[in-house]
Amino acid sequence: MKLLQVPTANLEERIKEELEENPALEATEDDHDDGLTDDSKDEFESTDEEFESEGSEDEYENLDISEYVNEYDDDVADYKLRDDNYPEAADENRTTPRRVETSFHELLLDQLGMMILDDRTRKIAEQVVGSIDDDGYLRRETSSIVDDLAFRQNIETNEKEIESLIKKIQDFDPAGVAARDLQECLLLQLNRRKGDGKSVELAIEVLSKYFDEFTKKHYDKIQRGLDLNDDQLKDIINQIIKLNPKPGGHVEDAPKGENYVVPDFFITNNAGKLELSLNTKNAPDLRISEGYKDMLKEYERGTKKDRRQKEAVLFIKQKIDAAKWFIDAIKQRQQTLYNTMHTIMDYQREFFLTGDETTLRPMILKDIAERTNLDISTVSRVANSKFVQTEFGTYRLKFFFSESLSTESGEEVSTREVKKILSDLIEGESKKKPLSDERLTELLQEKGYNIARRTVAKYREQLNIAVARLRKEL
Repeated sequence: MKLLQVPTANLEERIKEELEENPALEATEDDHDDGLTDDSKDEFESTDEEFESEGSEDEYENLDISEYVNEYDDDVADYKLRDDNYPEAADENRTTPRRVETSFHELLLDQLGMMILDDRTRKIAEQVVGSIDDDGYLRRETSSIVDDLAFRQNIETNEKEIESLIKKIQDFDPAGVAARDLQECLLLQLNRRKGDGKSVELAIEVLSKYFDEFTKKHYDKIQRGLDLNDDQLKDIINQIIKLNPKPGGHVEDAPKGENYVVPDFFITNNAGKLELSLNTKNAPDLRISEGYKDMLKEYERGTKKDRRQKEAVLFIKQKIDAAKWFIDAIKQRQQTLYNTMHTIMDYQREFFLTGDETTLRPMILKDIAERTNLDISTVSRVANSKFVQTEFGTYRLKFFFSESLSTESGEEVSTREVKKILSDLIEGESKKKPLSDERLTELLQEKGYNIARRTVAKYREQLNIAVARLRKEL
């Protein structure tokens, strides 16, 4: 069950852990010597005196390893993670992208390196740069930076000196970096463009004096306060919306695996027939170690079987059993994943053929559990942190699960369908006069969906869509 929860992106790491812990397990793609190395043989080396003090030999008298020797004679235990259910062709040409680029903080430190500073001041500036978050903001209090320098680097400074360095760092690229809040960030960007026209000057005045009104789109107050006409206000808004609210966001950090979505499944449409395959790129082929199998065979062929050999064989048996269990667990994981995803694919067949969200059927964990004869908790583990790649994009498995909602005719439809229609209505609205929640409710009811205004508001919030007033544009 633990392996079932592991996403494909982390499966290789989990397998490597097991390979390191259990010498009886090996990956077939790696080169391994047949037999044991000197180091591994030393594991079982010990003096006769040690064994004489460890109790009687009765427990080793009836040691039978015939089942192990016979089982592994013809490499029957060799197991490949791929089988007939998972076409290898689907994986042949798939590669995982890798990013190699300068991180945001490295970019800032490079610019800091071009400044002429003494060692003490440079260390203070580096502390300030290190306090800037990934979005490009300096959200740590100046007094706290002073304390950090005093306690961690034994550098005495004051807030005035820190502030003067912050002003210099705010001149770095990208524009807006090291701001304490959104207002300062936007003003830093506009101040670099002074002289680009009257609209920039007015935009600076709007953000300086009417920032709160601007964020709440109370444009009438701004117009009255600055005596602006509609065209001037439009120019000001255009200047501001071009600014970057997260100056650090467009400079990617150093490569992190979690920033990439690694699909666990691939679904392809082959002339109207849906084909499912598992992503086994991160799962090396596993087998029982040849060296450990040879040791068992040697013991079986030998005539003299002393206590030391028997103890070593018991150890080998334990390791082989553990390796066999892990291989079976991986195989069971892949089979459970495949069966569950195949059931989801059949259940939501229309969506995977068309990509149209309105074709999604209401589906809960219980629906899939009943069809796969699996426990609901097992289906939940499969759906958690797993992704499927389709020709319409890559989706979380949780995306396909939704509650139902009744129409006027009594038909049950997916709430996902309702959200899609709600999203389309808002997308097609006039931005000069956006649709209120009341009007959206009326439009959905006209389409036959029995829905309350509070439910519309809840779905709108789940879609991260603002209220009508904040969607208004001039």
